[in-house]
Amino acid sequence: MKYVVCVVLALCVCQFSLFAQTNSLADQATVASHLQLLTTWIEAQQAYHGWPGIAVGIIYDQDLIWSAGFGYADLEQRIPMTPQTVFRIASITKLFTCIGIMQLRDQGKLRLDDPLQKYLPWFTIRNQFSDSPAITIQAVMTHTAGLPREAAFPYWTDHQFPALEQIIEKLPEQELIYEPETKWKYSNLGMALLGEIIVRISGQDYATYIKTHILDPLGMRSTSVHLEDNLRARLATGYGRRLSDGTRKIMPFTDAKGLTPAANMSSTIEDLAKFIALQFRTEAANPNPVLKASSLREMHRVHWLLPNWQRGWGLGFSISHRKDRTFVGHAGWVAGYRSQILFCPEEKIGVIGFINAEDGSPSFLADHIYDTIAPAIQSATKLQPTPSEPPRIWQAYLGRYSDPTDWEYEVMILNHRLVLYGFDYPPEEDPMAGLIELTPVAEHTFRMTGENGNGEKLIFEMRPDGSVQRIKMGENFIYPIKR
Repeated sequence: MKYVVCVVLALCVCQFSLFAQTNSLADQATVASHLQLLTTWIEAQQAYHGWPGIAVGIIYDQDLIWSAGFGYADLEQRIPMTPQTVFRIASITKLFTCIGIMQLRDQGKLRLDDPLQKYLPWFTIRNQFSDSPAITIQAVMTHTAGLPREAAFPYWTDHQFPALEQIIEKLPEQELIYEPETKWKYSNLGMALLGEIIVRISGQDYATYIKTHILDPLGMRSTSVHLEDNLRARLATGYGRRLSDGTRKIMPFTDAKGLTPAANMSSTIEDLAKFIALQFRTEAANPNPVLKASSLREMHRVHWLLPNWQRGWGLGFSISHRKDRTFVGHAGWVAGYRSQILFCPEEKIGVIGFINAEDGSPSFLADHIYDTIAPAIQSATKLQPTPSEPPRIWQAYLGRYSDPTDWEYEVMILNHRLVLYGFDYPPEEDPMAGLIELTPVAEHTFRMTGENGNGEKLIFEMRPDGSVQRIKMGENFIYPIKR
């Protein structure tokens, strides 16, 4: 078995943007300053957790306004992670399956309340509930069919996935876990069955249908159901969790075979941004783009609410309510790859996160990225008086600093204010929590203020050439890091 040592302290950071214009949203001062904060925060999270690589993207309406790669797609070969790196997106595949079902529904070829057996006459499973309703397509889409989570094989243990014929053969030996439409229970098995319904109705194999009816119309040329040879060279290496000796095992590549409609697709940040942009389209601006806007809204609505009233399920999509926002999305996890898409239809803002490690938490990153950037995007897209520009001298202060014990800080401009970000370990969960406001009191002299400030002076000691020699914080010093 091949092992690699995971030491990602000297980070490789690659940033990209789809915008070529100099006046792009990401270049506006308010947004740009928050993106700088997020870059610093993501670097700190990666260094602390030792994740091999991270890729993220932020979408506003129809545009990927910012994307970035951190660390490595492959540690041994030192291949940088980028927004063009191909990633196994695992269960996010289910969203494409459900959109395929909705397309067929809109064409009048099926109804969501149709029982599975109408299209899959071989579907049979032990049912100990004598008065249960038939299992419908909609119940499977909302994960309320009561089906087992998996087909009758240990593929998450041995990574050997069964063919569809094997799944069908074993189905009669499986049993319902809950009576249909009484409880929520996630099911990969159910999504595999929906994929077969697409095949039976369309007359196309699943991969061809998804490519023809979703990927090609959206221009998702780096996305595939079965990883294509021309994309394999860009595939990130998937790693296991960090072991006690600091190593990570390289995880085996998997082919989901009969479970393909539940977990087999691969994509990139840039391609998934097009998929999220689809969710924000309106009929007036984009007539019939893959799926009607009204059908997309139907998918985004809660169709099953969990008892805590904080989370629910739409038609394929996970739905949650947090900080007065309703979020729609889905997570993915397959050997060595963790992924998350998250968006708010009302605000037309979305976030994508990839981490090529079993112990990665892209949902954690996505939540905090959204909370940090959304107010900045909203501010930048509203007609407001332009704030006065910060003093030009502040540009000389910006950058990374450290003390003799290698404790790091970064000086940046955020919301037209000078701030100091301190790298705590473990790093703060909230990117804004590590900020100290710097309030000017004299030339090159500031007070450390705000919620995290201690009121003491911070003085930039300058060289004759106008660069910073060191910063005096209270009675101590930090020094510029040369890059």
